[in-house]
Amino acid sequence: MTEASPVDWGLARAVARRVGGRGPTIGREGAREAVDELRSGAERAVDVVRGLTGLHADAAPDAVRVVDRSRWIDANAVSFATVLEPLSHRIQRDTAVGAVGSRVAGAEIGAALGFLSSRVLGQYELFTAPDVEPRLLLVAPNIVDVEQKLGVNGSDFRLWVCLHEETHRVQFTAVPWLGPWLRDQIQSSLDGLASESGDLGKRLRQVLAAVVGALRGLDVVKALEASMSDQDRELLGRLTAVMSLLEGHADVMMDAVGADVIPSVDVLRRRMSERRSNPKATEAFVRRLLGMEAKLAQYRDGAAFVRAVVDDVGMDGFNAVWRSPDHLPTRDELHAPEQWIARVATVS
Repeated sequence: MTEASPVDWGLARAVARRVGGRGPTIGREGAREAVDELRSGAERAVDVVRGLTGLHADAAPDAVRVVDRSRWIDANAVSFATVLEPLSHRIQRDTAVGAVGSRVAGAEIGAALGFLSSRVLGQYELFTAPDVEPRLLLVAPNIVDVEQKLGVNGSDFRLWVCLHEETHRVQFTAVPWLGPWLRDQIQSSLDGLASESGDLGKRLRQVLAAVVGALRGLDVVKALEASMSDQDRELLGRLTAVMSLLEGHADVMMDAVGADVIPSVDVLRRRMSERRSNPKATEAFVRRLLGMEAKLAQYRDGAAFVRAVVDDVGMDGFNAVWRSPDHLPTRDELHAPEQWIARVATVS
């Protein structure tokens, strides 16, 4: 984060805070209640998700943090800087990075971070500083905002969100090779983008777009494929399939919970589905701008794959997917689960 950095991270944070805002006003007591319920919900979700997934992952006391939008922005700015550091060194070596260019990049990435900071309900930190253990972040003001807009029981919704996000934590902690493998794949993809010939300034913008997409699971493949090599297209296609698997798996697990755990779960499912399918005009525009329609498609495609496999070979058969990178579905198999079952589940 020196002056020569291709991104003005201070400006990025400032822009993100202006764009993201602070969230709903619920008073000190309401905020304390929401934070307490999210913390207890995260603890309760550990056993529920373990029972649903068959995956075991103990949670350390500091494995979950309940944060506001500002702290989410700070955490993700560090994530972005961490993943971009190797590229930054190359860009600094090969071209002069001016103050104007770094401020433009800072403003662009800050605007994207700001919008996302007002929408993200939770996130497992895949990229962290070297001395920081990955943690699960629950963004309290956004969870409260959505439950108010949906008009649902707040306590039930908070636990429901915790189940989804706990599934992501379990994916990366019960499957120890997954996080390092995925980080390597994303880094390789970004390295490929940065190594292409042409204007490095333009390339940096593409890399930043890919980082925004990769860290939030957004599908930027269509926007970047035209300038990629065949190898890079194959790599991003595989990343898209894996992101879809992870999101779909979490969606299926939160939907599998019964009324004995969350009394109003049927109402939650219906209203959340309606919200995803019928965004307001402004929301729909920004979704298209940031590629979030593709993100929603990942939920649908991944969930359809998981349900089809579990229906056919059961949860134990599906869990073969976590045994090695070779067992992950390809992009084609994601849309043809019977092919994955024939390749992996029936021979595991």
